[in-house]
Amino acid sequence: MHPKNSEQLTALKAFAKALKVDFETSKSPYNPDFIAKIEASKKQVEEGQFTTLDPDKSLWENLK
Repeated sequence: MHPKNSEQLTALKAFAKALKVDFETSKSPYNPDFIAKIEASKKQVEEGQFTTLDPDKSLWENLK
């Protein structure tokens, strides 16, 4: 499970404890700033804010 905030995590822990189910938590190995940048980039792509490069042209020709 992937709770989105500490409130959800607390609720899941209580639920698992009530059912006597083993429950482990772990933190992401990634820096939160890095994750935020990736999420922002995904949003930009969804909104169409990106540049497509033509493989038949040089990098400099694509950036004109």
